[in-house]
Amino acid sequence: MSLGHPQADAVLGGGLRSGALHEIFAQDWSAGGFAVLLALLTADKRPFFWVRPDYEAMEYGALSANGFAELGGDPRQLILVRARNAADTLSAANDILGCPHVGALLVEMEGMPKCLDLVASRRLAFAAGESGVTVLVLRNGAHAEPSAALTRWQVASASSQADDDWGNPIFDARLTRHRLGGLGNFLMQWNPQHACFETANIGAVVCAPADRPAYPQEWRHAV
Repeated sequence: MSLGHPQADAVLGGGLRSGALHEIFAQDWSAGGFAVLLALLTADKRPFFWVRPDYEAMEYGALSANGFAELGGDPRQLILVRARNAADTLSAANDILGCPHVGALLVEMEGMPKCLDLVASRRLAFAAGESGVTVLVLRNGAHAEPSAALTRWQVASASSQADDDWGNPIFDARLTRHRLGGLGNFLMQWNPQHACFETANIGAVVCAPADRPAYPQEWRHAV
């Protein structure tokens, strides 16, 4: 699945491989947004499952349906699953991968739970390959350890461009593991109108003024 970012797609061999396991490690609060946008791309208008333990919403924020729509997603295609703990999250993820018509699966985990070991990641990678569903594992407050992931990303936020009326999100994304090719560091700007990543202009980036409208009204989707 092409990300739309020419340099990232070139390193990935054309785009993010579907039916595989990919890890996103959060450097700050923005990595969740990056993971959701990757899931939107790979789901390709099919149902998108997001599984997270209950406490993740309290620690990292709950989902806004309006915000999801403004980024180009369709809230009607999102199925949010809240589990009691990390073990239940993994169990739910494996059950979802056994269901038909799943577009993408995002599994959110905090810290270093013992249940998410090499065996568990191999099980997820195998199920992703068998089902053809892209699995994204979002790791908050964690460090890299051995896994069966095809790619591993370290993601942080970057400042919006000075000439951007809304402030389309820009991510500093480092591809630190790629079992099929090279690595790289990319400034990736999300374009909600075209639902893809673009190359961010690294010159003249500043924080958006606090009084700037959150989002142009004419771009809003009906929710």
